[in-house]
Amino acid sequence: MLRLNDRVAVLLHEGIQGTQGKTGLAFTRARPDSVVAIIDHQCAEQSYQGLTKIVCQAPIVSSVTEALKHQPTVLLIGIAPSGGVLPDSWFAEVRQAVEAGLSIVNGLHTPLLPKFQNLQSNQWIWDIRQEPPGLQVGTGAARSLTCRRVLTVGTDMSIGKMSTSLEMHKIAEQRGLRSQFLGTGQAGIMIAGDGIPLDAVRVDFASGAVEQLVMRYADQDILHVEGQGSIFNPASTATLPLIRGSQPTHLVLVHRAGQMSIRNFPQVPIPPLKDVVQVYESLASAGGAFAAVKVAAIALNTAHLETDAAWRAIALIQEETQLPCTDPIRFGADLLLDAVLNREMAI
Repeated sequence: MLRLNDRVAVLLHEGIQGTQGKTGLAFTRARPDSVVAIIDHQCAEQSYQGLTKIVCQAPIVSSVTEALKHQPTVLLIGIAPSGGVLPDSWFAEVRQAVEAGLSIVNGLHTPLLPKFQNLQSNQWIWDIRQEPPGLQVGTGAARSLTCRRVLTVGTDMSIGKMSTSLEMHKIAEQRGLRSQFLGTGQAGIMIAGDGIPLDAVRVDFASGAVEQLVMRYADQDILHVEGQGSIFNPASTATLPLIRGSQPTHLVLVHRAGQMSIRNFPQVPIPPLKDVVQVYESLASAGGAFAAVKVAAIALNTAHLETDAAWRAIALIQEETQLPCTDPIRFGADLLLDAVLNREMAI
């Protein structure tokens, strides 16, 4: 529902320096030209780029009242408080935005539309985390498509799968390919304007929801399916439906340099990357029930490393796995896309 000409204010209270702002940070990185104000009382009047290293020139303001001076048309909720419910004071700011005529993009599990019944004719509330209507179980239909379908998979959750897919999509478009990024989480859907909130879909219909999304864009040259979760994380159930629903022709493995165990479950080790590659390839093909799919390349998250250390980490991963490897955020995604385009498609 977000249009390219919408002027977006991002509600990010305590999300710039805290741990709850992943959605808003991702949106400002992917669509900086759409953002006219960032609302965070904790960081007001500071440089957003200086705090986050994200190239976005929008000012940080302390409240919706201040944001309204920049004439936004949409308020995007970029924070995810514990339990998915906004504190009363922050909800009051959402109400203020609605009363000022702004539309709302809401990625929380708690829907907002029932709370605002008297919207203006040109005003809307987009509750993203709602199960799409008309879902069916997966059938493997995407296997018949001729386009490349690139799924990002990870060694853990929250390590850069969406960012990797977005960077590859950007490079593909620059090269003139008919490319589409398919969002499967709230941030990805906000950025793309379409997608499925996989964590809001009943598990029986999860692969079918992914399949429905992929089939909708069957006329593209290449689809970049946003990965979710990790097969190695005991709290994650999203990876398998994404594999079965998208029937990927290529996998790109995303890993954080130096991470040895699952972040929230340190007792669970991350296997050597050569073994991780084998697990994902075996899972995708399921012993021959589905087409053989290879990990084409590795996207390495080196945000916590200095530049020289990042290059050394990349070189070590390439030597260990014998696969192309780079950090697509720091060094660009050309290497990853080349690996996908040069590898034979699964049939």
